[in-house]
Amino acid sequence: MTRLSVEMLAADAPAPITSAGHAQLGIAVLVGIAVIVLLITKFKLHAFLALTIGSLVLGAVAGAPLDKAIVSFTTGLGTTVAGVGVLIALGAILGKLLADSGGADQIVDTILAKAGGRAMPWAMVLIASVIGLPLFFEVGIVLLIPVVLMVAKRGNYSVMRIGIPALAGLSVMHGLIPPHPGPLVAIDAVKANLGVTLALGLLVAVPTVIIAGPLFSKVAARWVDVPAPDRMLPQRASDELERRPGFGATLFTMLLPVVLMLAKALVDIVIDDPANSTQRVFDVIGSPLIALLAAVLVGFFTLGRPAGFGRDRLQQTVEKGLMPIAGILLIVGAGGGFKQTLIDSGVGQMILDISKDWSIPALLLAWLIAVAIRLATGSATVATVSAAGLVAPLAADMSTTHAALLVLAIGAGSLFFSHVNDAGFWLVKEYFGLTVGQTVKTWSVMETIISVVSGGLILLLSLVI
Repeated sequence: MTRLSVEMLAADAPAPITSAGHAQLGIAVLVGIAVIVLLITKFKLHAFLALTIGSLVLGAVAGAPLDKAIVSFTTGLGTTVAGVGVLIALGAILGKLLADSGGADQIVDTILAKAGGRAMPWAMVLIASVIGLPLFFEVGIVLLIPVVLMVAKRGNYSVMRIGIPALAGLSVMHGLIPPHPGPLVAIDAVKANLGVTLALGLLVAVPTVIIAGPLFSKVAARWVDVPAPDRMLPQRASDELERRPGFGATLFTMLLPVVLMLAKALVDIVIDDPANSTQRVFDVIGSPLIALLAAVLVGFFTLGRPAGFGRDRLQQTVEKGLMPIAGILLIVGAGGGFKQTLIDSGVGQMILDISKDWSIPALLLAWLIAVAIRLATGSATVATVSAAGLVAPLAADMSTTHAALLVLAIGAGSLFFSHVNDAGFWLVKEYFGLTVGQTVKTWSVMETIISVVSGGLILLLSLVI
């Protein structure tokens, strides 16, 4: 970023709520993040409360009047929830409809019926990647665990040979691909193009998931050679249904929002005329809100009806899909409040002023910041929203593609080395019957591979596009 562009950004930016110098602002950032980390890890406080308190502490240490710090936080919270809250809700509804109707089971069973032997890990990564598009990570794990255990038992596979590809597919989707909450928040923070981010995210995700999934699973299975734990397999949704939707209809519904958003991005590149009627149509149907809403409405007919769902059952599915996301929405919103407090305190401009003389690329800086926060808090979402707030000003002078790559760099860093302060670590440990050491050697290493490989691919892409 040139000195001229930094000066132009400074002229356009609103006046900060504090007159603190760079040293005080730097201390404020460190103290604010330290408070968040301490509250989450030591005192086990919910991330929403930790982010709220950390934002106010940051403002206070930076010398901002408390009333202005509160306004910054609430403004950021409201703007973030307004920007991504509806999308998260629609994604949750679609995921719940997919699970309850048996559509996800249909995808799983169809692919497994055509795979066997050495192809099984590749089938598992394909299943997890497809199912992981509309589902939150934790939901995807619960959905796929019965399949992983069943395949491992019937085929006499190591749990790691089957489980690692499934976990890799889910994790990559969670960290890099919208409409998952983390990528959506980062896109909103840096004002990136969602369609371009989605396209580049898929480009990065494919080689990443291959390396961290089927290929690494060979090594993981040698390191930790454990059979499927002897426990009762959880019941699948379709076991209670007389019928379920077909493979083609389910796949069409799941991929519909992705296709619409990618089509919008393609039309924007080919036509590049905001006044063109065709581009305006695609701008509407390819917007995340319309794309996800269309998928939900189509899903009522392609997933709900074949499963025998009446109006009451569909209503119950929608309600059950929305209930678990309250915590996610609050964390995402508070992360947006923290981001806005950073910006209004002048931290964003401070990073611009300092980094303009650095030789470190902005994408690598974003990745490193996300890694540090991920290691400290254990939350990929907290790492994403915090890092996005810190580096968002760097995107103001970037091209559309590089702004999208900045989002992906943040997402890649947020997945680095999951350990004992991450709920996902314990989820994997308990489901697969592993010790802490075995979980580190498999799950934690897999997450690190995803972060490093995707980060490297993002840096390579930045050199050629």
